[in-house]
Amino acid sequence: MSSLPNTLNSFWLWREVSSRLGVSNPAYKYWKETPTLKLNNKYIFIQKERLPEKYKYVEPILTDLSGHLPIKFASDRLHVNEHVFSYDKMRLYKEFEYKYVEDVKFVNIKKFFRENGIQVQKNSIVQLGKIKELDLTANCTFYNLKNDYGIVVYE
Repeated sequence: MSSLPNTLNSFWLWREVSSRLGVSNPAYKYWKETPTLKLNNKYIFIQKERLPEKYKYVEPILTDLSGHLPIKFASDRLHVNEHVFSYDKMRLYKEFEYKYVEDVKFVNIKKFFRENGIQVQKNSIVQLGKIKELDLTANCTFYNLKNDYGIVVYE
């Protein structure tokens, strides 16, 4: 599976960590041994099992985000309008699994890819959209989805 659906397998959402610990928002900047990940210049994530020793007790109650991505980041990476993940009236909305963590909506991309047999390499570009709007080339793989939608993986 690609790095796209596995991006957050080893990270916690910082907003949830700071809320559970009751620490200030920029506290993670002072944790030198704790790697962070920033997505879309909006979402900050803290690497699992790398919290400072005195805060490790909080890890068992944090939400596992394996396979999930924030909907804004997922829409950017899949080159699709964010509305696909935002409104239940959209045709593909019910094909995805969602999770809310501290008012941030996440979509389970990994499960969707696995259920639809979609294979993506690490440096591939992925496009989700209506079949008539997709650009098919000789070096891409096309996956037909429901309701006239498809996914193209460009190698």
